[in-house]
Amino acid sequence: MTITTVSAKGWVVIPKEIRDRYGFYPGRKVRIVDGEGILYLLPVPEDPIASAYGMLKECPERYQGVSLTEALITEHRQEVEREQATAEPPAMEVTGEPVRA
Repeated sequence: MTITTVSAKGWVVIPKEIRDRYGFYPGRKVRIVDGEGILYLLPVPEDPIASAYGMLKECPERYQGVSLTEALITEHRQEVEREQATAEPPAMEVTGEPVRA
């Protein structure tokens, strides 16, 4: 465990070995998270899209191979079919003269 001191300006020196391990270099953005009495210092990715690529690769098996788009389309089609099955048939248009008995 390393101990460092907060300067009069509020600066904290991060030891070199920690800066090297986590990629903290001059100009690098970091996120400070206050979590129930613990401060976390997290490096902000330079390219958030690239850093998130593949993060769901190890998701549970139940989600593997499931296309959410296809599931949504299937659900929508089923909903339309249910509505059509329960809808009343359209009223027939009467044209011409009425029939008298």
